[in-house]
Amino acid sequence: MTTYACPRGHESGTDDFCDECGAKIGGATTVSMPVAAAPAAAPSAAVAAPSGVTPSAAPAGAPCPNCGAPRAGGSRFCEDCGYDHSTGKVPTLAPPPEVAAPVAAPWTATISADRKYFEDNAIEGVEFPADAPSREVDLPAPQVRIGRRSRSKGTNPEIDLADSDPGTSHSHALLTLSVDGVWLVSDLGSTNGTYVNEEQQPLGAGQTRSLKDGDQVHVGAWTTITLHAPAG
Repeated sequence: MTTYACPRGHESGTDDFCDECGAKIGGATTVSMPVAAAPAAAPSAAVAAPSGVTPSAAPAGAPCPNCGAPRAGGSRFCEDCGYDHSTGKVPTLAPPPEVAAPVAAPWTATISADRKYFEDNAIEGVEFPADAPSREVDLPAPQVRIGRRSRSKGTNPEIDLADSDPGTSHSHALLTLSVDGVWLVSDLGSTNGTYVNEEQQPLGAGQTRSLKDGDQVHVGAWTTITLHAPAG
């Protein structure tokens, strides 16, 4: 390519006036300029693999013999059920060990012949027993009946005083564990009454009183039932 020197220092492609600034050109020396090589073609961009598919993944193969899902290439494990194509087994998870729910300890009661209550009650014609050992029983929720068993009357109370206190009615009193975990005592219309602690007046028929650890329920001629809360 031939160019002409402009008096202002430009290289012009025309020989009369500079095609850069318009200045008049005269007697300029031509200069041969090498023609720039055409830029090399840019390499083609690689095609991105679809999202979620690795470039090395082979097309889906034979279905899983356990669940029927297509096998992805030569993968060892089925993506759906975990089937092991090498061993022919499906991995299994061991069930978690069973943890037994803690069982709440029951309340208990001590049943004894109470001479003081007997003397305060003063039932005529009845003598205090010479040998009346105390005994301790569990109080199973939700109810414990106090009385004397009788086949003819159909009574079979949990605290049976048939052989230890003749002053107890067949259906004398009822202990009930409330939803709040509090024991309640109710009189069932007994003949000789149901007394709580040192109270002078018995509970009326159907009347209920709440109890706490150490409270005493007096029934019959001499029986005192002392409640005990679970330890701890």
